[in-house]
Amino acid sequence: MNIIDTEIPLLIMAKTCGHSKTSRRVTYAFVDSYHSLCIDKKEIIYSEIEACQRLLKYTKDKIDKRIIGTEIASLKLALDLMT
Repeated sequence: MNIIDTEIPLLIMAKTCGHSKTSRRVTYAFVDSYHSLCIDKKEIIYSEIEACQRLLKYTKDKIDKRIIGTEIASLKLALDLMT
């Protein structure tokens, strides 16, 4: 029996951190650190966008939703500027 893993594994995990409204931000962590050496910048940005969208799906705080939304917009802008 051949078993093939067809799902793309999670590359980056996103979470929000900070204390007040002004110092909150989105941080990222590589899930599999040994793959981080062979990923180009576009793949990293795509993975960050995907991680933010997953985080946005599960968050309930309005401030976090706004911060994640602006982070997604800035990542998409950076991706547009790269092409």
